[in-house]
Amino acid sequence: MFTLIAGTGYTGRRVLERLPVDQVLGLSRSAIDTDCLFERIDFDALDALPVLPPGDFAVLYTCPPDGNLDQRLRRFVAALPCEPARFVYISTTGVYGDCRGAMVTEESPVNPDSRMSKSRVDAENFLRAWTNRLVILRVPGIYGPGRLGVDRLAAGEAWLQESEANPGNRIHVDDLVACCIAALSAETPAGIYNVGDGDYRSATWFAREVARQAGLPAPREISRAQAAREFSPMRLSFLAASRQVDTAKMREVLEVRARTPEAGIRDSLG
Repeated sequence: MFTLIAGTGYTGRRVLERLPVDQVLGLSRSAIDTDCLFERIDFDALDALPVLPPGDFAVLYTCPPDGNLDQRLRRFVAALPCEPARFVYISTTGVYGDCRGAMVTEESPVNPDSRMSKSRVDAENFLRAWTNRLVILRVPGIYGPGRLGVDRLAAGEAWLQESEANPGNRIHVDDLVACCIAALSAETPAGIYNVGDGDYRSATWFAREVARQAGLPAPREISRAQAAREFSPMRLSFLAASRQVDTAKMREVLEVRARTPEAGIRDSLG
């Protein structure tokens, strides 16, 4: 089945390059260095999409919201020639809000507590009302090559001390790509899927492990009180929310078993 990838950034480009070259088209706001077929479009001034081959097609939508009501997504959907056989939307585990460290499943109520997560809930609801062929992937922090925070570690940036750090949720980009490809299949049941590596060790532990494998000094660790003075408001908002995201459905239905963070860091540095 032909696949249209809306947004060929860090994740979307990798999906683009994993699919058969004659069965996929990427849409990008900027030029990308790839042998795969892609077209440059302005998602914020969209009135038409490239002509697609006849027959069923699937969509992977990776673009971030452009406001509280995601008009970018609504313009894209309005420009589609018809309802696709499958629409995969990349959302965020942030839609669950602060759960005080509790485990959340796909059945847990959403409780967005930031502008971005509220926009994602609005987008999810819009798409669920539009099509029953929808797969929503709720994604935690994505890491991989070039996204390990090595530069921040080398610069001496601080992390919360381990005793005050919250559980961590993350996924290696190539494992997320495997989830996207599985979700694009018409044989995959529609619905919501949490994705992640199922390892809840903290961001501080992760930074320590990156430093160890990269041969850097261990990160500087500070208290939450100090962090309130040093960290940006956005970083503080991430630290405020605490939850553990259950990924059993990802493993059992999408049949993706994510690598451990130790292996993911090693793969990313290699």
